[in-house]
Amino acid sequence: MLLGILFNVCLIAANLLETKVIQIGPIIATAGLIVFPISYIINDCIAEVWGFQKARLIIWSGFVMNFLFIALAYLAITLPAAPFWEGEESFNFVFGLAPRIAIASLIAFLIGSFLNAYVMSKMKVASRGKHFSLRAVTSTLIGGSADSILFFPIAFGGLIPADELLIMVGTQIVLKFMYEIVILPVTIRVVKYIKRIEGIDVYDKDISYNILKVKDI
Repeated sequence: MLLGILFNVCLIAANLLETKVIQIGPIIATAGLIVFPISYIINDCIAEVWGFQKARLIIWSGFVMNFLFIALAYLAITLPAAPFWEGEESFNFVFGLAPRIAIASLIAFLIGSFLNAYVMSKMKVASRGKHFSLRAVTSTLIGGSADSILFFPIAFGGLIPADELLIMVGTQIVLKFMYEIVILPVTIRVVKYIKRIEGIDVYDKDISYNILKVKDI
């Protein structure tokens, strides 16, 4: 439950932070990079301990919460501002995600997250539970890469020059990969702790990977 809550908070925070493009030296990325990789680490933990079925439930809950947040934000924007309030322009800029950015975020999140959980699940069964580090890095690399490859062209295609767009996609992929490597020792300890406390270590044998089977938990 706590991991699910943190997962949803990270996704909503990432949506807000995506509105800022940052540059550190030669590196250009969106500020969402600060928090978004954490969601993939949580995804790894859930898929590793409880299996794909629980990961599927958490991913869909994240999708619904993201959609709800965007809907509420648009509702707040449409409500008339008080005459004395001077922050409407800034408020609308932060919370008024352009429809294409919102759509890009939701599509990229769904595909990237499910790929991450699927790869983690399949590799765990194939390796008989061994090589967690390799599985965590590989699944995050595949899921995170798919997320970046989908999000940036959908969200910024035609608005940012193609060469800059490719650089941003490549930068995000590399930074997410490095993030996973750096945080891996913490991920390993968290997974071991959860397995010990929960007394569970699920192997996804004879399950359906149909992402629409939300009730099949």
